[in-house]
Order: sequence, then C-alpha cells, then structure tokens
Amino acid sequence: MSADTAARPVLVVDFGAQYAQLIARRVREAGVYSELVPHTITAAEVAEKNPVAIILSGGPSSVYEPGAPSLDPGVFELGIPTLGICYGFQVMAQALGGEVAHTGLREYGATDAAVVGDGGVLLGGQPSEQNVWMSHGDQVAQAPEGFQVLASTAVTPVAAFGNDERCLYGVQWHPEVKHSDFGQNVLENFLHKAAGLPADWNSGNVIEEQVQRIREQVGSARVISALSGGVDSAVSTALVHRAIGDQLTAVFVDHGLLRKGEREQVEKDYVASTGVRLITVDAADTFLGHLAGVTDPEEKRKIIGREFIRAFEKVQRELVEEAKAEGEPIRFLVQGTLYPDVVESGGGAGTANIKSHHNVGGLPDDLDFELIEPLRTLFKDEVRAIGRELGLPEAIVGRQPFPGPGLGIRIVGEVTADRLEILRDADAIAREELSAAGLDSEIWQCPVVLLADVRSVGVQGDGRTYGHPIVLRPVSSEDAMTADWTRLPYDVLSKISNRITNEVREVNRVVLDVTSKPPGTIEWE
Repeated sequence: MSADTAARPVLVVDFGAQYAQLIARRVREAGVYSELVPHTITAAEVAEKNPVAIILSGGPSSVYEPGAPSLDPGVFELGIPTLGICYGFQVMAQALGGEVAHTGLREYGATDAAVVGDGGVLLGGQPSEQNVWMSHGDQVAQAPEGFQVLASTAVTPVAAFGNDERCLYGVQWHPEVKHSDFGQNVLENFLHKAAGLPADWNSGNVIEEQVQRIREQVGSARVISALSGGVDSAVSTALVHRAIGDQLTAVFVDHGLLRKGEREQVEKDYVASTGVRLITVDAADTFLGHLAGVTDPEEKRKIIGREFIRAFEKVQRELVEEAKAEGEPIRFLVQGTLYPDVVESGGGAGTANIKSHHNVGGLPDDLDFELIEPLRTLFKDEVRAIGRELGLPEAIVGRQPFPGPGLGIRIVGEVTADRLEILRDADAIAREELSAAGLDSEIWQCPVVLLADVRSVGVQGDGRTYGHPIVLRPVSSEDAMTADWTRLPYDVLSKISNRITNEVREVNRVVLDVTSKPPGTIEWE
C-alpha cells in the first residue's frame, strides 16, 4: 500500500448494516484499500478524505420512514464513483429522483436474478441467470432518470442499475456475502472497470509503508511491546522490529494460564524467526496465588488483568532505568490494535461504541508512552498475511484466537495448578487431532473447557469413576461478532473423545457444545 493509496481510500458508508465490515474486507480482497465511515459524514468531509470510490452499505431501515438514516445528497455531486448496496441502493435511488416503495413483496435469502441486456460494466461477463442473496422488504420501483436497469428478479423489476456517465451504480442484493454467486465479481467490476482502480494493495506494500512510518515516528528512542504469543501482538511486534531492530524490547508475561508448549513457542520459534530481544516474566505462582479460592468468572478476569499490569509495569520500570543509563528514553509502546477494534470502540463520529479494547492484556491508560499501532487499519486475515510475509512460524500466524486471561476462563470453578494440567492435556489432544484432520482452516477457534466443579459417573478399567467432563466448543466465524458451532466429522470427534478419556487423568466424559452466538458466547466464562 503506497502512501498515496492509503491517503485515498474507498469509503464504505455504514447505514447500520451487519455486513459493513465485510464489505470493507471484500474491497481489500480485491486489492484496494478501504475504510468504514458513518452515514452522518458530510459531503465536505468526504471531499476532504479525497476517496477514489464510495460504497453505500445495506441497513435495517426503510428510506421513506421518518428519521431513517440518510446521506448528504451533495456526496452524489462530487463526481466520485459510487456503488449502492441494498439499503444504500435505495438511498441512492431516492436521492437521485427514483422511486422507492413498499409493495408488500419481499425477498430474503437465495433469489434468482436475471441480467438485463449485456449487464453493463457492473454485471458484464456474468451469466444471464444467477443466484443472489437478498434481504429487503422495500424495492426500487423506478430507476432515476439517466440510469439503465441492469438486473431484475421475479418481484423486483429494478434489482440493479447504473449510469456510466456519472459512474453511479447500485444492486439490491448483497454482493459481499459468499451466498451471492458472482458477488465478488460485482465488486471487482465496480472497483477495477467502472472506477478504474488498480489492484495494488497487498501485504508487502503494507509492510514497506509501516516500516517507513515507524522509523519516522520513533527516531532513536526505545520501544517496548507486550508479547502475548497471539497473532496480533506477534505480528505487530515483528513489524516494529523489522523497522527499528534492537531499539525494541518485547516483554512476555507467563501467567501460568497458557496452553501446552506456548511459552516455548514464543521463546524459541518466535525469537528465532524475528531476532527480537525478549524478556520473559515467570509469574505463574503469583497469578495462581491470587486466583486461589476464586470461582466467579468476572473476578477471575479482573485478577488476571490486574496482575498482568503489575508484572508488566515492574519490567517496564527496570527497562526505563536501563534506557536512562544508556541515554535513550523508552517513549513508545506497541499495541496490536486491529481495525475491527477501532470500529467497535467507536473509532469515528457516529460510530457505535460496542465495546472497549485493550490489546496488550488490559494495560492502563496512564502508562506514560506514545502508542505504535501498525495494524490499526487491518483485519485479522490481513494481519495473518503480513505475519507470513515477515517469516513468522505458521504455528503462530495461523493459531486460533486465544483469550487474554488464557485457560483461567476455560476452567469453570477454581483455577489450580492441577486443574490447569488436566485442561492443558485435553486441549493439546483436541488441537492435535483437529490439525491432523486438516480442519484448522474451517474452525475459527475451538475452546476446550474443564467443568472443574462438576463430576459425573463413569466406568474405566472395570471400575466406577467419578471424573470431570470436558467440553469441546468448535465454532466458525468471520469476525467473532456472531458464530455458529462447527459440524465436525463424527470420526474426528470420536478420536478426540477416546484420546482424552484414555490419556487425561480425572476426565471420564467429553461433550460437544452446539450453541450458536447469539444466544451463547464463544467462551464459557
């Protein structure tokens, strides 16, 4: 991504759509940089951002209802190529003189669409009949003057339109979801053919640009990074190290709540691949001491977060004194903030604050450092691509999301050293078998939970047992905001269950969690 490309994004205008982030991701998959902005953005603010194109998202409202989300009509007069999707399609039609009506005819889910004529630049080269994903109760009854109808369905005569002269287009369906057979092709036709944008945004360009920015920001100062071993902190730390080398010190706090082999993975494989200077803090006994007797999940989280801060601050003070002695202050802290974190935390006027994010284990706001956030504009899949480009081990880059409090919130009940060993062994077996079956790419993550305060009757070795149940929680998701349980093959589940009950002491039962999110969460605690 060149500096010029970063300065001129495709703006995805969010009308409250559940798929707004997905649209931005699909644009980036087409090799073009994108940013999310709220529908309250003014034409003057759009002009100031100088975008190369605009995409209007869907949304749950009806354009003709009082108080429905709208767009400054001046945006359509800026001469910027624009694509409307679903609600955004209707906003465009209404603003430009077309007609949007509630006809009582609705379309939800898979729908057959017919391309009109040659489909124009937007649908050209696609089959005349195709399956698209609809979700609307209103429809464009009449296209604005000067617009050509490009597609229709059995109940929606204007399912897509376009005006080549003004480079304005719209579709009633959702091209960003994979259920629309040629959805990505629609987006790429708009970006590359209609707007004339090159597909030149990629991980290699991101690395080059960020290295330059980090060097300019840091100068000769020292930098510290809290390395958890997760994807985000691993990639952000490696990227900063690529830029400034030994000016960076990474701090890894082993709180004793890690999965089997994770400390060794960080200390050996990660350090070998990056050359980063690493300080490991062995704080397992301290954490377990403070967790003794605690069973409430929220209290566990608070204790783990508090003790992480204390452990990190202790090392931070030592490093600050060391830096002073060498004449170069520590002025910067690396954070693995991702773009969804920024959006969900209200990163922009008019953006809802869904939740706050503290991406280095809950570090306090009063730490006296400037932040370096090299991944702030990226999605998780893009971060993984950059990690691979930087040469990080696949075991780190491709690992499943893992919560900051670690196994402490995967034990229902008191956290003890003995229970942690039981859970580590069961978790390692599950991960090993899922990888052996080639299922890692199909699963967002698979928490393994120990029901430590529950015991069930079993039979092992011709004798009665009274052991703990283990819960498998395989889920599939794109962004963790929603998730569904993964339908694993029965033979894989059987092998995992047999191995856990045979090889892990005090476990005599394995159960499968088949709850989606919502209503359940991905983690149990």
